[in-house]
Order: sequence, then structure tokens, then C-alpha cells
Amino acid sequence: MKKAVYNILPETEDILKTMGEQIKLARLRRDLPVELVAERAGISRSSLWKVESGSPAVAIGIYAAVLHALGGMDKDMLLVAKDDEMGRQMQDLNLLTKKRATRRKK
Repeated sequence: MKKAVYNILPETEDILKTMGEQIKLARLRRDLPVELVAERAGISRSSLWKVESGSPAVAIGIYAAVLHALGGMDKDMLLVAKDDEMGRQMQDLNLLTKKRATRRKK
């Protein structure tokens, strides 16, 4: 079977790896075995290991299921792109452009 190729920047790979490590640490702090978290999330142990290694091949829904299995941490996903600083700046630039009102015909 052909391995999927993902166009992911090295910085993004680092972020995924860090996220996986943080998920693993959260599991270990709670003293939960891999088998239990995988069962609660409805996934295989190997999928959980992929999550904990930060694999880009894992669907975001699986990440959400694992976070939920760790005790409702899936709510943290609401923080993703919450404060879109660049988007707000771009929007503000468009709002600052001067526009004339259309002329009325007499």
C-alpha cells in the first residue's frame, strides 16, 4: 500500500510533535494506560501511539476523541484560531480604505 504524502512545513510538524507529547504527558499525569484511553476514545492502541507521536496522518476527529477520553480536554480545541490576529489586521485594512458613495442622479 502506498504511503500518503502530506505537504506539511517543518514548523507545523514540530507543532504536531509537541502536541502529541503534551497529550502523552496528560495521559501519564492521569496515570491512564494506553489501552484504557484507546478504548474510551474508540480507537486502536496504535492510533493512540500515532496521536502521541504527533502524526499528521491522524484525523483531527481522533485527536478530539483522545482529548475527550482524557477528561473533557477536547474543549481546548475551541482555542484553535480563536484570536486570528493576521485576519483581523487584514479586515481592518479593508475597512480603512476610503470609498465614495455613489452619485445620485437628479
